[in-house]
Amino acid sequence: MENTQIFEMADRLKTLQEQKKDLEAQTKALAAEIAELDEQLSDAMTEAELDRFSRNGSTFYLKSRLFASPASGRKDEMMQALKDNGYGSLVVETVNANTLASFIKEQREATGEDVPAWLGDTVSTYEKVSVGIRKS
Repeated sequence: MENTQIFEMADRLKTLQEQKKDLEAQTKALAAEIAELDEQLSDAMTEAELDRFSRNGSTFYLKSRLFASPASGRKDEMMQALKDNGYGSLVVETVNANTLASFIKEQREATGEDVPAWLGDTVSTYEKVSVGIRKS
């Protein structure tokens, strides 16, 4: 292979890597703008008491997702509390965040408590409200 071919490939590789870096920066900026606008729109919809609306062939609706994780520095204590109270099947070296969130959600529905008393402050939770979009 001639040096000119190698140089052409090197130049092309550099160009592609630079394009990729630029696209990643654009993607990061778009993600930040989307997150900010999503929060603003969900707040505005909540304030206007709108849980959904249709516009330009899409339905915009409020959705809520629960996130749960061990409280800072309390992971081992939380896992032991789950085991001690008959939910050891949730514990596999770590507790999957989605599984824990589902469990907390089920417990809320069953008991009306935000977090079961026996888990105490070993778990921290928050809910994220965002806007979903689907074609009408």
